Amino acid sequence: MLLLEWYEPVVTATSRPSLALFISEPGRAIADYGALLAAAPVLLRAPRGDGHTVLVLPGLLGEDRSTATMRAYLRSLGYDVHPWRLGRNLGPTPAILSGMTTRLEELHRTSGRPVSLVGWSLGGIFARELARSRPALVRQVITLGSPFGLSDPSDSRAHATYRRLGVLHVSPGSVPDRERLSLPIPVPTTAVYSRLDGVVPWQACLNTAGRQHENVAVYSSHLGMGHNASVLWIIADRLAQPAGAWRLFRPPSLARYLFPVRAAAA
Repeated sequence: MLLLEWYEPVVTATSRPSLALFISEPGRAIADYGALLAAAPVLLRAPRGDGHTVLVLPGLLGEDRSTATMRAYLRSLGYDVHPWRLGRNLGPTPAILSGMTTRLEELHRTSGRPVSLVGWSLGGIFARELARSRPALVRQVITLGSPFGLSDPSDSRAHATYRRLGVLHVSPGSVPDRERLSLPIPVPTTAVYSRLDGVVPWQACLNTAGRQHENVAVYSSHLGMGHNASVLWIIADRLAQPAGAWRLFRPPSLARYLFPVRAAAA
């Protein structure tokens, strides 16, 4: 018997994205933005939640401007959305590691409620570790193309850039090792990934299966995830869930073709 699954099974092996996918990333990211403009009327009909606080973390070398479209969209749905305000994401520098924690604590104290975290690429890895260290302050985590399961750093085409920034980072013993990064976190989490990712291996972006951990596939470039229509719909759908009533994602019936479907044996 075959069932239609929206989730990829856990995969341990990773491989570097092809050169063709990597080179085409900028053009495909522009195409993702064009598709967003066409899908805007549909996106405005996305589920609306309770307006709770959301903190958005950018990817490697990204800054708050890179997440502006995503934040504007979520704000239009009524959420109290905040940038991280830590400048360019240069990796685990002392200022960024302490600043993220301070930012989360401030937002939690101001709102009086747990904060949802949305992290793009490296920002998603940071979001997971914030939730691991401060689970009482976090409502849920949504990662976008975040390679927290990367076993070989060289499988990421961003590794050379990350390595050059290493002189700014805290000592290796001050950050979690790769084995810990892949362990499940104690809050609901949705990992959004794309087999068309030209920067990081999609296999490294998958959660370990669990009742509160899911993987949702999209058709997207890595650089376009922050403004991809399908990704934005997923984020809106996840944020709209009532507190304490997290459930697995199901695509909207009228737009199922936007989400890859996988046939799996039952």
